[in-house]
Amino acid sequence: MDKMSTTNIIFFASGCFWCTEAVFKRVKGVIAITPGYIDGTIKNPAYREVCSGRTGHAECVKIEYDSTIVNLNVLLAVNFSTHDPTTLNRQGYDVGTQYRSGIYFSTEQQEQIIQEYVAYLENEKVFDNSIVTEIKPAETFYSAETEHHDYYDQNLEQRYCEVVIAPKIAKLRASFVDYLK
Repeated sequence: MDKMSTTNIIFFASGCFWCTEAVFKRVKGVIAITPGYIDGTIKNPAYREVCSGRTGHAECVKIEYDSTIVNLNVLLAVNFSTHDPTTLNRQGYDVGTQYRSGIYFSTEQQEQIIQEYVAYLENEKVFDNSIVTEIKPAETFYSAETEHHDYYDQNLEQRYCEVVIAPKIAKLRASFVDYLK
């Protein structure tokens, strides 16, 4: 992170990227959010390939944020409160390595903040089970196909959006009111 720059990039894999995008696009200081795929073995994967679980990619979102408006600790708090970081390769009904919990950092400073935050959550026993979120340097990120961008807001009546995503947004609104756009 350049001392002069206030724009930073972090990648969160928190299960289905439709959910994660819908949550973070409502957070003040998030400049841009892009759903996509990270940490896999093939170039330019397609959604159907990633969903097979054979590419090694995680569904994730690339978040560009202004650190003068929202800091990484707030983003981490939102992330850990809107998905279950204790289930390996699963978020609710979404099962497979592509739905794993992961944080992919861009700088060593981010890594330190993330490690300290996770240690705090573990020490305080915030969750009943151990956190299994993988923490790794960000490597190649591939943007998801256009139909996956802004999925929630374009498909509000879709059952998955009503049952899975809407409660996450409600939790965000209840717990992080000071950080909402």
